[in-house]
Amino acid sequence: MKQEELQAIASQLKHPTGEKGIEMANMMHETNINMTQHSIQNLHIQSGDKILELGHGNAGHLEFLIEQAENLKYYGLEMSELMFQEARQINRNFVSQKQAFFSLYDGNKIPFEDASFNKVFTVNTIYFWKNPEELLSEIHRVLQSKGILCITFAEESFMKQLPFTQFEFDLYSTERAEKLIGKTLFKIISKETLREKVKSKTGELVDRDFTTLVLEK
Repeated sequence: MKQEELQAIASQLKHPTGEKGIEMANMMHETNINMTQHSIQNLHIQSGDKILELGHGNAGHLEFLIEQAENLKYYGLEMSELMFQEARQINRNFVSQKQAFFSLYDGNKIPFEDASFNKVFTVNTIYFWKNPEELLSEIHRVLQSKGILCITFAEESFMKQLPFTQFEFDLYSTERAEKLIGKTLFKIISKETLREKVKSKTGELVDRDFTTLVLEK
């Protein structure tokens, strides 16, 4: 693959646009569903929880989340206009029932008041954070006391084998993520690294290690 093609893939993964973006979103949903469900399960969702997700993609996983407990409110933030529209369309029932609310944001400032949520999660977005410490302090701000944040990401050891991650991606190992969190007010209450089989772009099955860090305010 040419450099331009690899760069185009990286750009679409970071910020899906156009027809290709919809294809990419569907592929990301399928490839990442295990990681997303693992993150959601680690939130230990309870009745009445107010949950925020950063970078939801097409939010094809929302039904799974809503099934976790009664009276949930889900808020999704996305930088991609296309993913914002796709998520609203796919989840129009939850939107019309006022269970799901989607908004666009700039990837830095979270457009909600202090202590708005008791659970926050994000899957495969950490590589694209422009100002990681700033974003984590924003998440800390919008979380209630004792609120939980789950960060799930594919390990650097796997990601660096993918040719397109040389563009736009800032890769993380568990150790590097822990160092970053050590600079914030969060405390890590659990971490788990799992291995799963995923289909590569060329169709063969490969092992992927991914980690979920559970943080408490």
